[in-house]
Amino acid sequence: MSIHEMKIFAGNANPALAKSICGHLGTPLAKAEVRRFNDGEIFVEIGENVRGRDIFIIQPTCTPVNDHLMELMIMVDALRRASSRRITAVLPYYGYARQDRKVAPRVPITAKVVAEMLTIAGVRRVLTMDLHSGQIQGFFNIPVDNLYAAPVLLEYLSNHLDISRVVMVSPDAGGVERCRAYAKRLNTALAIIDKRRVLANECEAMSVIGDVQGKIAVLLDDMVDTAGTICSAANVLIASGATEVVACCSHGVLSDPAIERLEKSKINRLIITDSIPLRGAAKECAKIKVLSVSKMFAEVIRRIHADDSVSSMFI
Repeated sequence: MSIHEMKIFAGNANPALAKSICGHLGTPLAKAEVRRFNDGEIFVEIGENVRGRDIFIIQPTCTPVNDHLMELMIMVDALRRASSRRITAVLPYYGYARQDRKVAPRVPITAKVVAEMLTIAGVRRVLTMDLHSGQIQGFFNIPVDNLYAAPVLLEYLSNHLDISRVVMVSPDAGGVERCRAYAKRLNTALAIIDKRRVLANECEAMSVIGDVQGKIAVLLDDMVDTAGTICSAANVLIASGATEVVACCSHGVLSDPAIERLEKSKINRLIITDSIPLRGAAKECAKIKVLSVSKMFAEVIRRIHADDSVSSMFI
């Protein structure tokens, strides 16, 4: 299938990433107007012929989540009604992913709701990265490609840190599997932050399981939101003898007061990807290093369009 039969569109969530992906593919970003009426309603008009085309819409559902999600839904509907052949939603960051199970009575599984909304709107394939939990793939009845930022993050760590002094650290028990995979690839030791809530209305007590004395501690998580957990973990690691703390995550959500906490924390660097664009004070934070995943997404989009294997990239 020719590359010229593919069309890539983007909403307002992360146009810089979309343009970078198009640059790697050597194809221009397709024309679409996304604007709002005075009352806030979203209006979308597709500016190109898409009949019979393979469509990719790049739109991470990041802050403001509901606006970007609604933009995506309306773009999908417009493209479906314009007789496109197949619509793939490219979600570098999948919003509402943390609500992936019932943790209390009478609460929703919103990650499932979003999956159903996308499918009903007309999405026929989803391309995303580092889902908060793998089970979300099962919420869809259409193909889902869940990519990993690991190759990009591992390359940076290998080239910029003294690996012989590195210990990979999981900030909680839930992230141990992810952290172990990184430690195996880098051939480093593994440590875990053990969190225990002393009383219902008191902060959690933290301790380190593993040896971090004299080491560069690399905290690894899938996302950093308010940065409370990693900043507290960094303090514990330094108190336990680590000489330096570097934090890594795929998605830099960075909601308030994340930047204030990072600036005051013991963390030397926070390494994130450009799945979510930096906003406000985050752009000026010297501790944040952003790595691009545009080349990886471009290659996967090319493979999906050509019906080639995607999984072989990560094996």
